[in-house]
Amino acid sequence: MYRLLHLIGPGGAGKTTIGAMLADKLGWQFIDLDERFMAAQGDISSFIQHHGYQCYARCNVELYTTLKSSLLQGTVLALSSGFMTYDQNLLPAYPALLRTIEHDPLTTLLLPSFALEACVEITVRRQLSRPWLSGNGPQEERKIRQRFPLLRALGCRQFESGIAADVLVEQIWKATCLSSPINSPAPG
Repeated sequence: MYRLLHLIGPGGAGKTTIGAMLADKLGWQFIDLDERFMAAQGDISSFIQHHGYQCYARCNVELYTTLKSSLLQGTVLALSSGFMTYDQNLLPAYPALLRTIEHDPLTTLLLPSFALEACVEITVRRQLSRPWLSGNGPQEERKIRQRFPLLRALGCRQFESGIAADVLVEQIWKATCLSSPINSPAPG
């Protein structure tokens, strides 16, 4: 089994940017679950519009499970923004999967700010700039307001991502003990 660092958080928190930089620092691969989903299924907004959010969430969890089981090297994996907040009844194995991710010592939550209003403002602004999303401001605001307390309640390391990317990468690297020779990026 290879080392896996999960990056979780809302859209616009910097998971893709920080994940790629962190993977480069570690000599690991970087996987963005949204990018893999779009490569397999097409545009996320269109998929949700045609198949519904629950179908999207199920497909996303199944894609994650397939990716995780096929890892051949250390990996930084950016999860989709809602991944940790799907309906608990989505799939029978989903609640246990969430607990495993939440309590993994390498799981890292990124939030633009720990202050709700600042987080909402930054998240909505960034989400509205993404071409694969529908661009509905009130909907994006509702999502982050609903997800924020759920994300903050998670028992994993949490970082504000509104700082310089290289500084944040260094903080995560040190906090997860990946800077220690004992925790080298070799298979574990």
